[in-house]
Amino acid sequence: MSWSIPTGCRGLIFDCDGTLVDSMPLHFEVWNSVLHRHNLDLIEDRFYQWAGLPVDQIIQLLADEKGLKVDIPAIAKERDAEFHNRPASELRPVEPVVAIARRYRGQLPMAVATGSTQASAEASLRAIGVLDWFDAVVSSHEAGRPKPAPDVFLLAADRIGIPPADCVALEDGNAGLESARAAGMHAIDIRPWLRG
Repeated sequence: MSWSIPTGCRGLIFDCDGTLVDSMPLHFEVWNSVLHRHNLDLIEDRFYQWAGLPVDQIIQLLADEKGLKVDIPAIAKERDAEFHNRPASELRPVEPVVAIARRYRGQLPMAVATGSTQASAEASLRAIGVLDWFDAVVSSHEAGRPKPAPDVFLLAADRIGIPPADCVALEDGNAGLESARAAGMHAIDIRPWLRG
């Protein structure tokens, strides 16, 4: 795949799960394992539709649907722990996107803007050997409001010292694309690159 950076771009900001790291199938498996223990369910279509939403928000939505009161922080912690306990070999790079990061590494400031926790994102990026390519890894937990609010992309742009309008954001989720556009960035939907 050949991709040219848009004119005027001075910084690149990447989502993590599903964009740089092919971690979504593993995340879905872990979600189901943990949610089942708490009488909650998450179907695959909805899992992908909710890509980019924070873990605690997903748990709240699922619990509200069933009218259940659950310990959201405890379930979120359990989910993260189970994900981190999986072998790193289960994670793979999303090659078309990692190729862009590899090409511009050291040439442009680059950050990761994730709806996941910072620890989870850093573990995933470390597993595929790219963590040290990025000048910043920013979580929506740290930034304030989750995607689709622009907060995480705005903070990522601030961390690399590039105005949002001069950044290109690469994303695989609708909430993330909306977030990047709300931040004033040129947003690229990487999903078409994954077909075929």
